[in-house]
Amino acid sequence: MSPPDEPARSESDALYEDAPCGLLLTDRDGTILRANRTFCRWVDVEPEALVGRRRFQDLLSVGGRIFHQTHFAPLLQMQGSVSEVKLDLLRSDGPPLPIVVNAVRHPHGDGWRDALAVFVAQDRHAYERELMLARKRAEELAARQLEAQDELRRADRRKDEFLAMLAHELRNPLAPISTAAHLLTRATSPEELQRIADVIRRQATHLTHLVDDLLDVSRVTRGLIQLEVETLDLRDVVDAAVEQTRPLITTRGHALHVDVPRGTCVDGDRTRLVQIVANLLNNAAKYTPQGGRIILEADSADGHAAVRVRDDGIGIDAALLPHIFDLFSQGERTPDRSQGGLGIGLALVRSLVALHGGEVAADSAGAHSGSCFTVRLPLSTLAAGRPVDTPVPIPLLRPLRVMIVDDNADAATMLAEVLGMSGHATQVAHSAESALAIVDPDTDACVLDIGLPDLSGYELAARLREHAPRATYVALTGYGQAHDRVLSKAAGFAHHLVKPVDIERLMGILATVAVRTDAPAPAQPQST
Repeated sequence: MSPPDEPARSESDALYEDAPCGLLLTDRDGTILRANRTFCRWVDVEPEALVGRRRFQDLLSVGGRIFHQTHFAPLLQMQGSVSEVKLDLLRSDGPPLPIVVNAVRHPHGDGWRDALAVFVAQDRHAYERELMLARKRAEELAARQLEAQDELRRADRRKDEFLAMLAHELRNPLAPISTAAHLLTRATSPEELQRIADVIRRQATHLTHLVDDLLDVSRVTRGLIQLEVETLDLRDVVDAAVEQTRPLITTRGHALHVDVPRGTCVDGDRTRLVQIVANLLNNAAKYTPQGGRIILEADSADGHAAVRVRDDGIGIDAALLPHIFDLFSQGERTPDRSQGGLGIGLALVRSLVALHGGEVAADSAGAHSGSCFTVRLPLSTLAAGRPVDTPVPIPLLRPLRVMIVDDNADAATMLAEVLGMSGHATQVAHSAESALAIVDPDTDACVLDIGLPDLSGYELAARLREHAPRATYVALTGYGQAHDRVLSKAAGFAHHLVKPVDIERLMGILATVAVRTDAPAPAQPQST
């Protein structure tokens, strides 16, 4: 049988000749018809000395030739192919080369009788190294997949735990609010009414903080937090945070010691910096047993201000310490810590501190050893030589004409009563249509809900401005995202408040309106 016609030379020939494996074409008796350069280099024989002159089996060791005759050749004839057969290839110089052979039989000429065999041989050592690497890669991939599955299970478990905690935390303030509402119908003295009102106010504030934290987590994870940067004295930030957290600290019977000197200034968002310190104080109050001690101190060095919150509470377990700032991470809950929170406060602290270019760290000697949280922030580069601003007292109010529009009748009526107690005259409407029907041209301020049943608060503000052109417009809504504030500002609202309303802030806005306007006050407050 003569060799087949030599194939036309092409770019693929170079790939064939220099392939990293040995390639052979033989006839049915094993005579080599073609061999690439790689195979010839293995046996150290020129192609001319192989092609048509030598058989594949003649290049094998004695054991290889026996195996070829008894197993390899019969299998190739019967099956048409053999896979991963280990043989030893003789070389003219040096020890035999272990190889792995794959072969397939192809018809040629008169059917299978003149079949040709295509051999692909690989250096066994290289093959086994590649096989070992492939197995290692497969094992690593399997391990990563198992790890990913475990993480999914842990995330699912954290989600379930979070939902359970959320239900628990929401029920905590709702229970006393519900009970207080029932007691209101039976209260007989001003003292009882005041005590009930204090309970409702505290629990409503707690609910508001829960919702705010949830919204802030959403904003942080989506990168929607925008800072309104100004130069601030840390003492003012600390004072505001202490004022926010004082009720909880007092309720828990803690002693709070504050050592923060004036004159240490940073550049940041006042609301967010107060939130950072307040969250750390809340955390210390919740995780310190009744009657504990909390220290809040600050100093500056190396261009940074450091704020530290220390407590003598339950401490932080060494296993939890590296994860204390992770989302939904918190220590084991106990009945004593019924207000343990949702495990998002410290995660918010870390994110907000990072937005200010700072860092936060936690330290604890272990269980029952207390803890210390340290926030480091860059000192202000704008405050050098600038005197520290002192608060300007708000002038005394004069009564204003205020319109309140909210489709929640209870919310509108209660707000009107609060403003009425301060001497303001109020008009109340529960739809845009009724508001337009009763609006007073001399209205000083309009407090409008955005989600009204007939018109949006944005549209209503434009319509009301035609009737009350000098009024100040305040949006009061459950929507507090950044784009909601942009929309209200574009609609002409001077202020954007989020429900439940911060009464003190609203009173401050009305105080500013009263100072700015000089219209005569209404004779008698009224509510419709």
